[in-house]
Amino acid sequence: MIRFIDEYRDRFGVELICRVLRPAVRGFVTARGYRAAKTRVPSARALRDELLVPEVARLHAENYGVYGRRKMHALLRRQGWDIGRDQTERLMRLAEVRGVRRSKKVFTTKPDPAQAKPKDLVQRRFTAPGPRRLWVADVTYVATWSGFAYVAFVTDVYSRRIVGWNVAATLKADILPLQALNMAAWTAGGKLDGLVHHADHGSNYLAVVYTDRIVELGAEPSTGTVGDSYDNALA
Repeated sequence: MIRFIDEYRDRFGVELICRVLRPAVRGFVTARGYRAAKTRVPSARALRDELLVPEVARLHAENYGVYGRRKMHALLRRQGWDIGRDQTERLMRLAEVRGVRRSKKVFTTKPDPAQAKPKDLVQRRFTAPGPRRLWVADVTYVATWSGFAYVAFVTDVYSRRIVGWNVAATLKADILPLQALNMAAWTAGGKLDGLVHHADHGSNYLAVVYTDRIVELGAEPSTGTVGDSYDNALA
């Protein structure tokens, strides 16, 4: 609060700033409180914070912005600062930095034992005599600063090209893989007669909305196993 007033007092005046902001900002000081604070001798803690807050911000940036309290505390200790973990956490809040949390293991394929499964028409023979004869579909994920983004894609076995893809924050069949399939179908001209569509038997690929769309396009569905890197080696 004091720094805010220091920055704008020449433009608006101390009394006006305090009168306008005090009702809106909890804990905002009065004009008298501001002047008392300016004449008060800074405490040892305040002086130490003046030194450490920019140091914490610098170290956090130098370590790619991923250090949390534990690693930042250890780093400051190695550099000779006598500091505790709680103090480190407080300084990180003042510096407006935080660590990157580890996420739980991400599952891109969720099997559903109750769903009917098409036969495996591929048997790991990922070859095709021409384009639009065999497509392989799969889902992967990409870690971002705000969480995980899921990527569904469809690969033409003959050309080894990705002919359809979609990115979403959810694995729902009607949002993620279906849009990738529709893109691939549009690229192919809209009709897939004689084509085999192969995927693992995760619930997103066995969903009615997805399998119905495969049949509607004239293709024949095929499924392998769940999460098998050999089975979906091409994808």
